[in-house]
This record gives sequence, structure tokens and C-alpha cells, in this order.
Amino acid sequence: MSQRMSRVEFIALVAMMFATIAFSTDAMLPAFPEIGATLTPGALNRTQLVVTVFILGMGVGTLFTGPLSDTFGRKPVILGGVLLYCLAAAAAAFAQSLEMLLVARLVQGLGAAGPRVVALAIIRDLYAGRGMARIMSFVMMVFTLVPAMAPTIGAGIITVAGWRGVFVAFVIFALIIAIWMSLRLPETLAPENRRPFRLSALRAAVAELFAHRVVRISILVQSLCFAMLFTIISTTQQVFDISFGRADSFPMWFGGIAIIAGTASFLNAALVVRLGMRFLVTVTLAVQVGLSGGMVLLWLSGISGTAAFAAFVVWQTALFFQAGMTIGNINAIAMEPMGHIAGMAASVIGAVATVVAVVLAVPVGLAFDGTPLPLYAGVLVEAVLALGFMLYLRKVEPQPN
Repeated sequence: MSQRMSRVEFIALVAMMFATIAFSTDAMLPAFPEIGATLTPGALNRTQLVVTVFILGMGVGTLFTGPLSDTFGRKPVILGGVLLYCLAAAAAAFAQSLEMLLVARLVQGLGAAGPRVVALAIIRDLYAGRGMARIMSFVMMVFTLVPAMAPTIGAGIITVAGWRGVFVAFVIFALIIAIWMSLRLPETLAPENRRPFRLSALRAAVAELFAHRVVRISILVQSLCFAMLFTIISTTQQVFDISFGRADSFPMWFGGIAIIAGTASFLNAALVVRLGMRFLVTVTLAVQVGLSGGMVLLWLSGISGTAAFAAFVVWQTALFFQAGMTIGNINAIAMEPMGHIAGMAASVIGAVATVVAVVLAVPVGLAFDGTPLPLYAGVLVEAVLALGFMLYLRKVEPQPN
């Protein structure tokens, strides 16, 4: 890699691969009112499924993209995923019902699993342990710029071309990644290190992963961290619009929140080598428990108006900040013992964590009642569980990482 691509360019490219997911979800958020009015006017809450169904498809696809990349190499699987993603995006642009749109988004998520998961395997091919966590921090730092800009970009596209035009932007974004990777990134998995794709091997990898206590608990924590993130992403536009009457300024607020929260990656990169991944995840989750519990109490006390909105913005910023301090670290903890099956491990860990997270996030999102209280309460429960599992992990496996 060093002969053709610098570390800076590598981080930028991998961040763009990761950002396929963020762009595919966050750019859709300003379109919720138009999609709801066009395809499901009688049940506007169902519009948020456009995000969660995409994530579900990505989670299912994650189970296969890693093993396939272990067999055929990293680059061919990414390119195949981009092709499927683009075809599904084109189908979504012409959907005439919410059901058709959700099917297309499910398939689009399957395609997005290619860049998302195989990018992680590429990092694991080249780095391990705290070095991997540090690279992940820088990747997340660059990645943060996309969700910061995505709602504004989406809103601009919707103004010019309607909500269907957003899917054209998805195709262009994916093609840029495919061309960049094809021209600049050498294959990171040597032919002699590839493994035949066999269901028996997949079952064996699953058994090995879930037999390892650190990996097993890490997957639970990662699932809950993802659930908190998916919960806020799927409901935030409705909270801004219905709860606080700020739909017009939503892209600006969302972008500002994402930029501020992106500093978590700087902080994590600076601290992870010195303090360790487990310590940072534990402390961050403990802070989230306190903040979410406080938001529940504030809302029940009758807070309203500008004060309630300000509190929500601070809380959402902290929740996004938490993602930068936990997800990369907990994923590195889970991947550390699995370097010999990096692609397979990335797939299984990502698939299980994502699917479980969607299952947890959807009921909280659909419970939206015009107030942010269900959101506060749902995240509080998820944070308490994640902190409990993390404390247990630190107790039974007190290694200094």
C-alpha cells in the first residue's frame, strides 16, 4: 500500500467507504415529509422505515461480504456491492409505493454491506489492536464530515429534483468510491491467504466467535451502541419537525451537531493508546446513562419551549459524540482475537450487531408520540444495558486494552 497510497489517502478512501452508510441514511432525512405525503400519508411514522430497512439490509449483507472477500479478495467484493447498491438506488428512484421503496432500500443495504464491511477487513489486514483503533479513530473523524453535510446536500437535491433525485446522488457517490479504489488501492489480501467459501467454514467461524467470551460480550455492547445511534437517526427529523417545529432548520442543526460530535474521533485517537479501549468505552457509556436519565427527568418535570429544544440538541450531540468514542473501540476489541479470520469475523460481528440493533431501534422509533420522551427512555435503557455488559467484560477479562 505504501508504494501507491499514503496513509492519509488510505484513511480518506476507507472513510468514504464507511460513509456510504451515513450518506445513504442521513441524506434521506429531509425527504421524510415528502416521502410520507407521497407514499404513506395515513401513517407518517412508517416513513422512518426507509432508514431502518436500509440498515437491516446492510446488516444481513454483512454476513456474506466478509467471507466472500476472504475467498475472492477485498476489491472484487466491494465492486460487486457497489453494483448492487447502484441498481437498487435506481429502482428506489422509480418506486410508486412505500412497499416498493422499502424493498429497493433493503437491496440497496445489501449492496452497501460490501464497502462497509470489507473496508473494515482491509484495515484489519494492515493494522491490529490499538494501532487499528487509532486508524479507526481517524477514519471516523473523516467519516463525520459526511453525516454533517448529508442532510444539507439532501435538502438541496430535494429542492431541485424532489426526493427521488437523492437516489441519483447515491449512485454518483458510490461510483466515485469504486473508481477511486480501483485505481489507487492495491489488493490487501494475498492469494495464498485466501480461504474457500464454504458454509461449514462460516458455521465454524460463528462458533469460534461466540465461544470467545470477549467477542461475545463485545458484540452485545456494539449492538446496543448501534441501537442508540439508529434510534436517534431514524427519529431525529420528526423530533425537530413535530416536537419543536424546526423542520426548515433541521439540516443546519444536524450538520452542526455532527461536526461538533466529530471531535470525539480526535479525542479518542489521542487517548486510546494511553488509556485503553475498554476504559474509554466504559466511561463514555456511564456518561450517557447519566445524560439520558437526566433528559427523562427534565421532560417529566415539564420542561418546554426553547429550553427543551436546547436540552435536546445538547443530548443529541452527546449521543453522536458517544458513537465516536465507543463504536470503533468496541469493534477493535471484538476483532483483536480474530485476525486469522478477519473477513469472516468482520462479517459475523457486523451482521449480528446491526440486525440486533435494528430490532431494538425500530420499536423505539415507532413509539414516537410527538414528544422526544420515548426516544430518551429507549436510549436510557440501551445505555444501561451496554454499560452493564461493559462492566462485566472489564471484570472477567481485565486485559489492558
